[in-house]
Amino acid sequence: MSRATIWRILEAADLKPHKSAYWLNSHDPDFDQKASQICRLYVNAPRLYQQGRLVICSDEKTGMQILQRKYPTRLAVPGKPERREFEYIRHGTRVLLGSFCVPTGKVVWDLGPTRTAEDWAAHLRHVVRQYPQQRGYDWVVDNLNTHFSLAVCREVACWEGLSLDERAMATGAQRRAWLSDPSHRHVFHFTPIHGSWLNQVELFFSVLSRRLLKRGDFASAAEFEGRMRQWLDRYNQEQAHPYRWTYTGEPLVRATPFSQTDRQRRHGRAWFGTRRPLFERLIHPPRQYHRRQQPLAANL
Repeated sequence: MSRATIWRILEAADLKPHKSAYWLNSHDPDFDQKASQICRLYVNAPRLYQQGRLVICSDEKTGMQILQRKYPTRLAVPGKPERREFEYIRHGTRVLLGSFCVPTGKVVWDLGPTRTAEDWAAHLRHVVRQYPQQRGYDWVVDNLNTHFSLAVCREVACWEGLSLDERAMATGAQRRAWLSDPSHRHVFHFTPIHGSWLNQVELFFSVLSRRLLKRGDFASAAEFEGRMRQWLDRYNQEQAHPYRWTYTGEPLVRATPFSQTDRQRRHGRAWFGTRRPLFERLIHPPRQYHRRQQPLAANL
């Protein structure tokens, strides 16, 4: 079988064996229920905020490297992009504990070298001190063990005025169930397994990476912390805004018509061939291919 024949067979079936893409399968049996619950919180966050209940998305951004370029960066000039030195000097790492207020878009943060359970409990106390007038709090967090540690349970019990039986909190499942009790003022909503992308604070971390960390050049840990605090303060004052959440708990591809992109159209009719329908070929004929003519002088 010739190479051209194999190509025609694969092209007709819309198969590309030379390409591969990563995907992550969530095996959480309650994925749909948890995702729908979190999405409803995001939709109702403005109304709940007016009623005195705050929806907060919390997580940590770990391993932020403090890098100093060995040689100065060359700024962009006409015709040439910015050029950064490949070699760097490493001044350690820092961890950002962040909580994103869904109805307002503002961020409460703590910056430090570690992310222990005690650090996380202290961050939760910081968030509550920033919004003391709220009658209720809905915390959206992922399944990291520090998010449902005994230190967190002690904090919530102190806020609720409850006595905590630590012998009944021996396992993580027991602590998650107690923190998720809807009768509490502080209710924790845990994202599905492999579903941390449902946490809106990840969107803020993406903004932080692109605007500050990606091209960062920091001479010391102190300079890194100072610039990080300055950027976060300016973000809260001038740029903070609630995100427009479009995911509803259903697969995103269902909200996108197959007619929107050529790739989806080809994929949708892969078993019937990838050639365009006749009316499309008549309305939008392909461009003619013109071979470049070689000058006669070049062949002499």
